[in-house]
Amino acid sequence: MAGNSLRRQLSARFDRSRRRAYIDNSETPTYVIGDVHGRHDLLAEVEATIIADASRLPGRKLIVMLGDFIDRGPASARVISRLMAPPPPGFDRVCLTGNHELAMLSYIDDDISLSQWFAMGADVTLHSYGLDAAHLARQYPSQKKLDEFIRSSLPASHVTFMRELPILLDTPNALFVHAGIDPEVPIAEQVDEDLVFIRSRFLDSVQPLPKLVVHGHTPIKEVKARGLRLNLDTGAFHTGRLTAARLWNGRVHVFST
Repeated sequence: MAGNSLRRQLSARFDRSRRRAYIDNSETPTYVIGDVHGRHDLLAEVEATIIADASRLPGRKLIVMLGDFIDRGPASARVISRLMAPPPPGFDRVCLTGNHELAMLSYIDDDISLSQWFAMGADVTLHSYGLDAAHLARQYPSQKKLDEFIRSSLPASHVTFMRELPILLDTPNALFVHAGIDPEVPIAEQVDEDLVFIRSRFLDSVQPLPKLVVHGHTPIKEVKARGLRLNLDTGAFHTGRLTAARLWNGRVHVFST
């Protein structure tokens, strides 16, 4: 979670509006997975559970990933590689961006410093790419040289994947987004900053929402639908609980690792 100062540093990125996607999934069993944060082991486990659950359901299925695939957990690089690969047979998959993906891109683009990215758990992300920042700092005492080396060492395909992630998925009955939406603003006018950072203005608002909003970003102990809000972030990187939900025929079924 980034503080207000980092949000201000990221303002340049929010000037470049991210893609929004629309899918008509009215007849499609849809599985949604919360914040992974480098826990490839849990992602593999919950994906296996989804495949088993979906085996009794008709037609193709959809998996929606709610962002924050990287940082804090030990295997960010493996998580990104898995999400770049084809989804399980019989599934389609949409991956949304989170604030941690935007922070990594901001570091790569020199909008924020390495220390600011480290405050979000980037040290283990770099380790997952075979980069030991503490060791490299002794080889490259110049911060500029260190940054240049790290940025050039990150796989271009992973960077491109993160740059192309949509920031919102709209469907007939639900919105899927990393953090939430501004309840006072129409869907078409939502700003990127809110979609990846918003908390209390969304979580505590009594303003009616246009449809079910499925999100992560704010860790909770137990998943409960709160009106038209469904938060699936159960802090997987430290709790070992990665949570997913199946949305189908107007019903929600939640399961965790």
